[in-house]
Amino acid sequence: MKLQRKNMLRASALGALVVSGALVLTACGSDDNTKTADGTAKPSAAAGEIKCDDAKGKLLASGSSAQKNAVELWIKNYMAACSGVEVNYKSSSSGEGIVAFNQGTVGFAGSDSALKPEQVEESKKICTGGQGINLPMVGGPVALGFNVAGVDKLNLDAATVANIFNDKIKKWDDEAIKKLNPGVTLPSTAIQAFHRSDDSGTTENVTKYLKAAAPDAWPHEAAKKWAAPGGQAASGSAGVAAQVKQVDGAIGYFELSFAGSQGIRTVDLNTGAAAPVKASGENASKAIAAAKIAGTGSDLALKLDYTTKSEGAYPLVLVTYEVVCDKGNKAETLPTVKSFLNYTASDAGQKLLLENGYAPIPAEINTKVREAINSLG
Repeated sequence: MKLQRKNMLRASALGALVVSGALVLTACGSDDNTKTADGTAKPSAAAGEIKCDDAKGKLLASGSSAQKNAVELWIKNYMAACSGVEVNYKSSSSGEGIVAFNQGTVGFAGSDSALKPEQVEESKKICTGGQGINLPMVGGPVALGFNVAGVDKLNLDAATVANIFNDKIKKWDDEAIKKLNPGVTLPSTAIQAFHRSDDSGTTENVTKYLKAAAPDAWPHEAAKKWAAPGGQAASGSAGVAAQVKQVDGAIGYFELSFAGSQGIRTVDLNTGAAAPVKASGENASKAIAAAKIAGTGSDLALKLDYTTKSEGAYPLVLVTYEVVCDKGNKAETLPTVKSFLNYTASDAGQKLLLENGYAPIPAEINTKVREAINSLG
């Protein structure tokens, strides 16, 4: 998925929320990239074949900010094809999305991590005769964005990343960083590490990676809530990206599409392979392809391998799920849920991911996703 920057700028962060039956593009801080420099609208990606079927009315959804840019592209195309249908995705966090889902206020939720057993149990109160399931829909690398004056390229390994975010490495010219970047002039600038302030599936995936790949340097458990000392907090992927963009000496984590939209340089990861691996859709797909299905039945939760050393595989990845009821979905929104998700899981919908800073779900897994969508009741 290593796209040229001009394509990343064009394709990311459409900032769409649907109000009163129309798609309204709203500025969301520095995430609004819906217009060119002269104020004209940017062209959208091709919608492909969209089957509206019996979709109608308003569909509310919320959750993961990691998939925000992808979902808003899908919404734009879907609503252009299906007149009279309103889809509104509130980008907040995975935690908030799951809470909303289990309160019955949204038709589906986006989450960067699969439902926990207690969340599945809670979902049974809403999913009459069924339960919440995880449908993997969006893949991609979590980029480590950096802003260090005079440094255009940076290699880091998991242990060094852990020590940076664990407040053990405090200067950019630390010997551990210099060793990984021979020939690079590193300043003595203080490191400003930014993490998410909200409960975040992105945080959980980052900490899963650090816990798996650098257990000695990362003593904290993987979790949605940031546990390491030090650093500074910002809300959402957009908030972290904005801080990295503005602050000299900064480093933070967010989905690659946010790096592209902000023009932020990203870290290449030294995984033990022959060469450091860039954060790109193609490289993330190589890691995601090795994932195993951990769920049962129509639940398609995945187990990712964060320690892969395969050539060209970028291990710091996440998969965002759309959380729905396998049975017991609301009758008034079920046709729209199925129609919309069938589009997002289609070849056309998945192709948009690779074109816009994400990674498609591997075909073998995506086939099962489509089967699960069609079986929703």
